[in-house]
Amino acid sequence: MLVCLTAHQRSTPFDSLERLSTVGDDLAERLSAVHDSVRGAVVLATCNRFEAYFDLAEDPDLASPVPAMDAAMEAIAGAADMDYRSLRENVDFAHGNQVAHHLFTVASGLDSVAVGEDEIAGQVRRALEAARGRGLTTASLEHLFQRATETSRAVKNTTRLGESGRSLVRLAVDLVSSRVDWSAARVLLVGTGRYAAAALAALRAVGAADIRVHSRSGRQRFANREHLVHVSAEDYAAEAAAADIVVTCTATTDTFALDAFSHATARAGSTKAQVVIDLGLPRNVDPEIALLPGVELLDLETIRLHAPVDEAETVGQAREIVQAAAQRHAAARRVHEVAPSVVDLRGFVHGVLDEELTRARRRGDSPEVETALRHFSGVLLHQLIARGHTLASAGAGSEWADAIRTMLPGAGEGVSPDRGEQP
Repeated sequence: MLVCLTAHQRSTPFDSLERLSTVGDDLAERLSAVHDSVRGAVVLATCNRFEAYFDLAEDPDLASPVPAMDAAMEAIAGAADMDYRSLRENVDFAHGNQVAHHLFTVASGLDSVAVGEDEIAGQVRRALEAARGRGLTTASLEHLFQRATETSRAVKNTTRLGESGRSLVRLAVDLVSSRVDWSAARVLLVGTGRYAAAALAALRAVGAADIRVHSRSGRQRFANREHLVHVSAEDYAAEAAAADIVVTCTATTDTFALDAFSHATARAGSTKAQVVIDLGLPRNVDPEIALLPGVELLDLETIRLHAPVDEAETVGQAREIVQAAAQRHAAARRVHEVAPSVVDLRGFVHGVLDEELTRARRRGDSPEVETALRHFSGVLLHQLIARGHTLASAGAGSEWADAIRTMLPGAGEGVSPDRGEQP
C-alpha cells in the first residue's frame, strides 16, 4: 500500500514549513524503520512543501496504515522540533492511488506557488535518487516516482505550462520588475547551490548584468564558472548594503545570511532603496530587515500571497493529463496485484500439459499431438490471463483471483484483494 504524508504552502503555516526544512538528509532512513509494515520511504522537501512517501506491507495483521503513520509523524515532529499535535493538524494524508494523483500533480508543477514551475520535476527525481542511494526504495515507489517524471514531461511538452519557464524566483523577480531598472541594478546573489543557478538564470533573463555572488562557505567555483564577481566574507556586509537587489538562496540553518542589526549598521546614512528577496527555507533573512528605512523584503510567504491567478484553460489541460496518468497507474497496479494468481495459473496449466505430454510419448503419439497440446494450452492461458488483466484494470481483479483460487486448489493465495481505490 502506498501512503503519503504532505505539508504544503496552502495548509501549513510558514513557520512549520520552516521547521520541517531542517529535518536533515537522513530522515527517510529513520522513517523506514519506524514501523514493521514500512518497506520503503522517500522524502521530498522543497521550499514550499514537505512530503514523505511510504510503501507499506500488505499484511492482514498490519492492515491499517494508521499506526505506521502515527509513528512516522512522531519521528518527523521530533526531527523538526515540533509538537506532534501541531504537525498532525497541518499534515494531509493520502493512500492508494490518491498518492499517485497527488505526486503526479506535484511533479507537474500544478501544486506549486508558481504554477508550472521548472524546478519541482528535478526535485522529485532527486528525492527518488537519494532514497535509492540509501537502499530505501521498493518496486512500487520506483514505479510511482518514474511515472511522476513521465507525467511531468508530458505536461511540459503538450501544454503552455512548458512554454513559460516558471519558477519561484522568476515570480519574485516579476513582482519587483515594475520598479527596478535591471540593466542598471547592482545585484548581490547569496548562495551557490542548485537553486542559485535558477536564480541567476531568472536575473539574467530580465536583463541584470551587474551580478555579484557570495558563498557562505567561501567557494568560488560557481562565480568563476558563471563569470561573476566573487564577494568575500570580509566584503559581504558592505556589498549587501550597497546592492540595489539582494537575492538569498542558501541552505543556511545556523544563522541568517542577512541580519537586521549588521545590515542597519552597514547601511547607516544610506537613502538608497533596496529590495531583498529571500528564497531560503529556513529563512536566510531576519524578518526585521523589513522594518529598516528604504528596505523592502520579499520572503517566500510574501511571494506566495502575491502569486498570480492560474490560466484556467492551460491548467485544466494539464490536470486532464495528470488524471489520465493516475488512471493508467491505477490500472497497472491492479494488474500487478493479480500477478500471483497468474503465476499459479501458469504453473497449473503447465503441470497438466507436462503430464499429458508424458502420456502421449508413452503411447507413441505423433509429434503433431505434442504440437497441438502445446498450442492449445498456450491459447487457453493467453485468454484466461488476458481476461484476468482486463478485469483487474477495471477493479475486479479480486473476483478473478477468487475464481482461480476456487478452481485450482492452493492457487491465488498470494494475491492482495482489490480495495476499490479510485484515482
